Amino acid sequence: MKKSRTLLLLLICYLPYGMQAQDTTKWDLRRCVEYALANNLTVQQTSLQANVAEVNEKQARWSQYPNADFSTSTGLQWGRPLDPTTNTFTSNEILGQSYGLNAGITVFNWHRIRNNIIAADINTDAAKMDIEKVKNDIALNVATYYLQVLLSRQQILIVSVQMQQTKEQLEVTRKKVAAGAAPELDALTLEGQYATDSSNYISARATADQNLLLLKQVLNIDAGKLFDIATPPVEQIPVEPILQLQPETVYQIALQNQPAQKANALRIQSLTASVRSSRAAMYPTISLYGSLNTQFSSTAKTATGYVITDYKPNGDQIDFSGTKYPVYSPNGYITYEKKNFGERWSGWGTQMNGNFRQSFGLSIAVPINSGGNARFNYQRSKLDLKNAELNKSIINQTLQSDIYKAYYNASAALEKFNATKRTFEITQRSYEVAKKRYEVGLLNTFDLLISQNNMNRAQSDMTTAQFDYVFKLKVLEFYKGQGIKL
Repeated sequence: MKKSRTLLLLLICYLPYGMQAQDTTKWDLRRCVEYALANNLTVQQTSLQANVAEVNEKQARWSQYPNADFSTSTGLQWGRPLDPTTNTFTSNEILGQSYGLNAGITVFNWHRIRNNIIAADINTDAAKMDIEKVKNDIALNVATYYLQVLLSRQQILIVSVQMQQTKEQLEVTRKKVAAGAAPELDALTLEGQYATDSSNYISARATADQNLLLLKQVLNIDAGKLFDIATPPVEQIPVEPILQLQPETVYQIALQNQPAQKANALRIQSLTASVRSSRAAMYPTISLYGSLNTQFSSTAKTATGYVITDYKPNGDQIDFSGTKYPVYSPNGYITYEKKNFGERWSGWGTQMNGNFRQSFGLSIAVPINSGGNARFNYQRSKLDLKNAELNKSIINQTLQSDIYKAYYNASAALEKFNATKRTFEITQRSYEVAKKRYEVGLLNTFDLLISQNNMNRAQSDMTTAQFDYVFKLKVLEFYKGQGIKL
């Protein structure tokens, strides 16, 4: 049953604080639940998931601001590099440096960014509801084991009363056998019954110890550590009349206040926004862009002169007084001198200023076909939404079933409590009558002890039934959204 902090509400204010002062080794339910919530790994994991959701929300919000990137590079090129400042190839080694600042902002994309922000924001709220749900489940789990320990200890009391009653009957019967007033078979029968009662008592003690060990495991407490729980005064715990906890009314209230239902409703809202966002991805996006760039380049060598080796006719002629003379062109080579590292940076400021360029514009991106990503993402988002709606219906049906089951269990527990209460009242009156008869000599000690033990056992049965009834009723009270009634 997916219940929330049901039994945390049960005893969080009902257990007397002075009980721990009497015995510091005994923990009340408040302390058990607080310890479990502080040390449970599932709570820590769910909290991390909520932190991830918050980071995703922040990222979605940042996507509405302009994008800006700054880049710079410095490096050498050799072989036959392309001089970036002249856009020509050269065989000279080149030292280059560039700076760039680019920015862009989406002007309109059919509210895709806005819907992404809405979806991420709602997802964060849903993740926080998941934390509350996990805490409620853990509190319920702790309280359930806490109740099992209490009930098993009540069973010890019932069995011990039965064992004590059998023992007293055996002592009386042995005296009768010794006096010849009863057969030996009566004593042997009671001895067998006493052995059975002793075995039941040992089993009850073992069950109580096992339940306490299970509670320690849930709390993540070392099995060898000294640990015990306090028994609350169940008769002092106020409960609402079961007639005011009709299941259909409680169910309608639970739909509004349970963390699981809140988380489901939030996720449906988030997926609805995601559907709108994925649909917007199929439409054009309008953006503004701008950039600032500049660069510098310098060769490793500088020309220092030209050495002429010879002259050769170049094919041209000059007519001088009717005589044509060939034109000669010098042949030779340019002499270079290697620059040192400092000389390579000569003219850096002039080039940076002269090569500075800017750009600004408007762009429209129209999705045509990219493997059908936008269209199929849109279809998947609609299916995810439909699945979330079905999941919400399933969880609500489970909640309704749990509430009706809790109501029937509480009704049965109430009937059992009333029956055991009636039995206790009868055995109590019977004991009072037996005590008066014993005082005037009309009843022997053996019959008085039987009447007294019957009353004690009936009282233990009533207390056990009352524990069970109160815990089951608190489930309904929690679903109804009841606060602590002091």
